[in-house]
Amino acid sequence: MTPLQFKSTQLLNGRASKLEPRPPKTALDSSFTANVIAATGPKAHPRVAKTVGSLIQHLHDWARENEITVDEWMAGVELINQSGKMSTDRRNEGQMLCDVIGLESLVDSITTSQLAHADSAPTASAILGPFWRADAPRLPMRSSIVHGIPDGDHTYMYGRVVDHKTGQGIEGAELDIWHTAPNGLYEQQDPSQPDMNLRGRFTTPASGEYAFYCLRPTSYPIPDDGPAGRLLALLDRHPMRPAHIHLVLKAPGYRPLTTQIFDRRDRYVTDDAVFAVKEELVVDFLERKGDPKAQFQLEYDFKLAKFID
Repeated sequence: MTPLQFKSTQLLNGRASKLEPRPPKTALDSSFTANVIAATGPKAHPRVAKTVGSLIQHLHDWARENEITVDEWMAGVELINQSGKMSTDRRNEGQMLCDVIGLESLVDSITTSQLAHADSAPTASAILGPFWRADAPRLPMRSSIVHGIPDGDHTYMYGRVVDHKTGQGIEGAELDIWHTAPNGLYEQQDPSQPDMNLRGRFTTPASGEYAFYCLRPTSYPIPDDGPAGRLLALLDRHPMRPAHIHLVLKAPGYRPLTTQIFDRRDRYVTDDAVFAVKEELVVDFLERKGDPKAQFQLEYDFKLAKFID
């Protein structure tokens, strides 16, 4: 007889009582998760302790609820590992993985929710996406970001960058723009395009006016050769993004704005693979006449909020 099988007797309140040995607690016990969270030390930043503790709680509950096996867990770990291996300064696969499950769009909405309820709300934000590149070329107003694509739907985009409360133009606002070529590829995906093609940065004068030539965007599939694409296939989902132009706006004293402008004619504007479309960002490209450089035009004003708003 082993010690664990041994049943001892003792007097309890004058009567003999048999005591069963208590089995050791396992990870399935609800107190296991509490112990993991409680292991956080007193010097941890309160925000870190709160968010990581909440993450642990939800992950453990998810694993128990769905009875996740070791093989399933390892498949998830490998998905994350592969995202890291594929990510470079030209492609952020980890961010793309977050995009296809809607996490970046959700975090973006949470971040901007307070300003969105203002009487005169600033321009709606949208996700950065995985193909932004630092140090796009600085260009003079009314120049083109298009190189080597004579047959695209060339577009003259113009408008103002203004204070969302006063409507006054903002001087020194930088617009960082990028979009795909008609073949649906960003320049870093396409060896046939020049470096930094379809990218540019423009700075507004005192009036807040801006203008540049670009292309009317086209819908395209996100890359399916990595974890994000594999996850979409497992979920029986398409990889298509609606036609859009990316922009990041920055101005002294104002909150940066990361956003996208979507073409209303695109069939995927109501079925975006990364859930980024917002109605206020859907626009109509109009025919442009008398301009040999462009067949279409788009007027759009961007409204920024001050840090103190």
